Amino acid sequence: MSFKNLLPLLLFLTATVTHGQIATSKFEQFANTQDSLFMLAYEQKDVKTYHTLLTAFLSQYDKLSAGDKKNFSGYLNGAYYNLSCTYSLLDNKAMALTYLKKSIAAGYINYGHIQEDTDLDNIRKEKEFTDIMNPLRNIGDFLYILKKADKYDLADKRQLPGFTYQSSDNPNLMALRKAFNLDSIAGKGSDVLKILNLLHWIHNLIPHDGNHENPVVKNAMSMIAECKRDARGLNCRGLSTVLNECYLSLGIKSRIVTCLPKDSLKIDNDCHVINSVYSETLKKWLWIDPTNNAYVMNEKGEMLSIEEVRERIIQDQPLILNPDANWNNQMAQTKEYYLLTYMAKNLYILECPVNSQYNMETRESGRTYSYIQLLPLDYYQQSPDKSEKKDAKNNTTSTTLKTNNPKLFWQVQ
Repeated sequence: MSFKNLLPLLLFLTATVTHGQIATSKFEQFANTQDSLFMLAYEQKDVKTYHTLLTAFLSQYDKLSAGDKKNFSGYLNGAYYNLSCTYSLLDNKAMALTYLKKSIAAGYINYGHIQEDTDLDNIRKEKEFTDIMNPLRNIGDFLYILKKADKYDLADKRQLPGFTYQSSDNPNLMALRKAFNLDSIAGKGSDVLKILNLLHWIHNLIPHDGNHENPVVKNAMSMIAECKRDARGLNCRGLSTVLNECYLSLGIKSRIVTCLPKDSLKIDNDCHVINSVYSETLKKWLWIDPTNNAYVMNEKGEMLSIEEVRERIIQDQPLILNPDANWNNQMAQTKEYYLLTYMAKNLYILECPVNSQYNMETRESGRTYSYIQLLPLDYYQQSPDKSEKKDAKNNTTSTTLKTNNPKLFWQVQ
């Protein structure tokens, strides 16, 4: 089958598209319409109409800023990819290969899908197809990339600050706890049951919207109110931020964890953000994903951490996704897509804020935001040990420290 729609991509985008600008919003509407028409032309194998649509699309796409082109590149590489499929089905091998190369150049890097797509069977034995696919594997075969990532280094002694977790006595957290009656929502069971009850509550309270930026004020009280007022959702980072503060308000240690791909070509505009939540009774971190109402278990039904899931993916060990994992109560998640494809891509680099607290990412003048990244040893950019980025507009500074030592990264204070 072809890359028939953009839904898997759009589910997880980390909201880099700015829709406050009228021109950008109009382009999105135009792109969605064109995408539907592209699909119709593909289904009818009508390359003449397809090219007419492509010309119209490019005339608008080329007017976008560089940033917006990157944000909307999925529409372009999807259009090229489906045109390649159309030509392949018509047994026009030269044009099929031409547009396959164009789709990859525009950012389509899903090696696994290309390998399985029967639409491309007519060109699969061509030498040029092999020449295209061999280098792509190191960019777009996400499971392969993760499995061949070098091990971590437990001997890495670079100094890192200790992770901190704001006390539930903080007035803002106390107000959050009271405003939403979180004790009642969490229930009176074990801490694991409380963790899961809050996960399900946030998942059902706020829809995931990966195509819009989060509100300017990034704390649970404000974002929940804005979502209710404007009938809107949050991207994965926003959902994890809200859930993180709910856990902190109940005295449960929690971090937001940005899960990132290797992306050596800087063309993957996607990552995913989930929570790592510490269970005192189990004495371990737990994988908690509010976007997908998801947690992960081993074959014994024991809940797993992000670290354990990553290692089990690499080692081909059993993983069980909770049966009610889903996106927006509309689409069930499967282990094969969610863990072995999407998260396999995004478990290459992990990043956490040093200080887990209320309102931790709202931009405020003079504020410094500190993060720690856990890198495998084969990552191409190991240095500098510390990087700093200043935002003159907001008068803020972001610092990022790097480590190869998972023991330090997953420390519990």
